[in-house]
Amino acid sequence: MSIDVIFKIAAIGIIVTVICQILKKSEREDIATLVGIAGLVIVLTIVIGMIGNLFDEIKSIFNI
Repeated sequence: MSIDVIFKIAAIGIIVTVICQILKKSEREDIATLVGIAGLVIVLTIVIGMIGNLFDEIKSIFNI
């Protein structure tokens, strides 16, 4: 695992937070919620891909 993934997740979190704050200040809470959910889905997609790679490596180590 490289440190790049952690930086990507942190960058997504910062961007989503800033966009949500801007939308909430302009009284668009509904869209801010959708942006938050979209950010969560993006991060979960990255994490699930990493977990899949982990299981593939474990299978190759134990020759399953």
